[in-house]
This record gives sequence, structure tokens and C-alpha cells, in this order.
Amino acid sequence: MWRIRTHRMGIDRGSKVLFSDFVTDGAMWTGEGDREIRMTIAFSEPFTTAPAVMASMSMWDIDAATNSRIDISSENITKDDFEIVFRTWGDTKVARIRAEWIAFGEVPDDDDWDVI
Repeated sequence: MWRIRTHRMGIDRGSKVLFSDFVTDGAMWTGEGDREIRMTIAFSEPFTTAPAVMASMSMWDIDAATNSRIDISSENITKDDFEIVFRTWGDTKVARIRAEWIAFGEVPDDDDWDVI
């Protein structure tokens, strides 16, 4: 259980198109086998420690002629940023993906003391 003092609770969120490979004939659209896209997302302001981050898809455009194999996650989370990771495999053809994310964590307070 992670307990956060409510007056120090910070919530940040955003939306990002991760790729549009159908436009550029990129690997997600034309490739096969294991493929991965990583995008670093900076928080609007730093958290005190690494927050809990949830990533999801809010738009996907996938070729209907192939199997839909999708994995999206948040990795390498720090107090300042994190990576959204999108993976697919096999013959799946992904034209584009938009991800939504939300981060919950403790934020600095004006009453914090920085003892050196």
C-alpha cells in the first residue's frame, strides 16, 4: 500500500500520438516480427519520488487483415519523466497509435526543508 498525504498528491496526465507509420511506411506498418516504440514523456513538474503511471491507448488504427497484437506500458519511471512503450509482434500491421497516460504521486510542498 502506498500512502500519500493528500495535500501533497499530484496528478499529471497527457495524450501523445506515438507514431503514424502508414504515412512514412515505417516498421510498425510494413514490418513483421518483434517491434517496439519508446517515447520519453516529461511530467509538467517533478514529483517527489517516482509516481505510479498508467498508460493506455485512446486511438488505434490497425490493418484488419492481420491479427491485432498490442502491448502498451509505462517503464523507466522517475520523478521527472517516464517512457511509454508500445510493442507488437508477428504479422500485425499498426498504422498509428495515440496513448493516454496518468501519473499519481507525491509532489514537493512549500513547507519542505532542504537540509544540506
